[in-house]
Amino acid sequence: MANSKYEYVKSFEVEDEVMPPNLIIVRIEAFNFDGFSDIHDFEKPNDEKALALMSSCAAAVLEEYPDIVFSYGFNDEYSFVFKRKTKFYQRRASKIMSLIVSFFSSVYATKWKEFFPHKEMKCPLSFLARVLCCASLEVLQAYLAWRQNECHIRNLHNTCLWMLIKSGKSAKEAVEVLQGTQKQEKNELLFQQFGINYRMLPEMFRQGSCIFMTQAEDVVKYNEHGVPVKRMRRKPMMIHDEHIAGRNFWNGQQYLLMELGAFENDIKKIKAEYVRSFLFENKLMPSTWIVIRIDGCHFHRFSEVHEFEKPNDQQALNLMNSCAVAVLEEFKDIVFSYGVSDEYSFVLNKDSKFYQRQASQIVSVIVSFFSSAYVMKWKDFFPFKELKYSPSFDGRTVCYPSTEILRDYLAWRQVDCHINNQYNTCFWMLVKSGKSKSEAQSYLKGTQAREKNELLIRQFNINYDTLPEMFRRGSSVFRMKGEDSMMPENGRLEEVKQKVIIDHSNIIEDSFWKEHPSILS
Repeated sequence: MANSKYEYVKSFEVEDEVMPPNLIIVRIEAFNFDGFSDIHDFEKPNDEKALALMSSCAAAVLEEYPDIVFSYGFNDEYSFVFKRKTKFYQRRASKIMSLIVSFFSSVYATKWKEFFPHKEMKCPLSFLARVLCCASLEVLQAYLAWRQNECHIRNLHNTCLWMLIKSGKSAKEAVEVLQGTQKQEKNELLFQQFGINYRMLPEMFRQGSCIFMTQAEDVVKYNEHGVPVKRMRRKPMMIHDEHIAGRNFWNGQQYLLMELGAFENDIKKIKAEYVRSFLFENKLMPSTWIVIRIDGCHFHRFSEVHEFEKPNDQQALNLMNSCAVAVLEEFKDIVFSYGVSDEYSFVLNKDSKFYQRQASQIVSVIVSFFSSAYVMKWKDFFPFKELKYSPSFDGRTVCYPSTEILRDYLAWRQVDCHINNQYNTCFWMLVKSGKSKSEAQSYLKGTQAREKNELLIRQFNINYDTLPEMFRRGSSVFRMKGEDSMMPENGRLEEVKQKVIIDHSNIIEDSFWKEHPSILS
């Protein structure tokens, strides 16, 4: 980060390290999955292809992040368990959670066509995520037993519900039939009315899916004689088991024993409230401006693999801006956003009650929606360029107590944009002129803004001030009130049309905020 007088705003950032020896679980759950499944005509009560897509995404997460050693999922949720001694992202809860949910979301959008080749993905799917801190292996065991029991309860209920609906009952009537029924009664209903033996339904529906890593031999190449050369590699394995929290299953997996440890006893009684008490939750301070900043993860490599133009790829920046517009259109509590390069900051109104101001849910739903939108919109901006792998973003929340400090935060990001862009413009012009990257770095070391401007003019005939404003100032995304409004007979203003716009103004100066007073009002 570049130095500026606004850097004091970093002092408002709070670290959220999960202290060892706590085990870390990240649970993700689709946001408004009922609506998403209706739009995409998923089979009820279980769509096998949709479940397979979820499991494929979970397997991709385990392959991408070696510190995750076990996952369990059903319906629209998955839980990821980290190895006991993980130091992944210094064990910072927000970083870990946001990165996992972002990657899962972008993989979901990327893999959609593999599972639904004849069905268009009509809208981004976002996920909520939470971190659970397990104080002991017994808590992990109780957590897994709770989630698998929840899988069984939900699936049994939904199977009954949808069979009743398919038989002619309305949704309301089906709910009334099932109200107050117990497990045995639901089993009898299925068998007597529909000839369904619940225990004969696919294991994936009844038990959920476990995915964990194993060591397996894999052919990496062939030598000059055509003989395969093999190496031991980590590979995901999916298993369905009736008691994933039982000693017989868990203690039979050597990899899990090595990375996490053995279960000493079987679970006798599931206590959901006990497990929920270990949720790592941070409720944000009321009456403060909430900023969610997301950053591309390893975007230097991503930009190189996808051959982005240096120092700025206009289409890549337009893609980021388009995703930010989609976020503002989806989440009305966001009043302003500012982005540069591979980062975006989203500002929530200081009186917002969005997700009861729970930090993990706010960050996860925004970063996952942005990630999903990035993949879905890729072809709009790069129609002739293949997306070679799924991008990911990490995120964090910061609270600012006053409008003045919030504006200083936004000023800090715009100053950073200018300093970094000026340096990168000089750096890449030097590289393109024939210098090596190390030579270009040495040449620019210690230079000031004026010297960089002179270098661009003298050597490359570039006037920095005439470069596109988006490169120099970044992009602001916000709602602009339209002239048209609905005025009922009583004369009271009921609704004002608002359009989300992209602007490249100087947001450090007072003039911008005076021109748009409603943004931070």
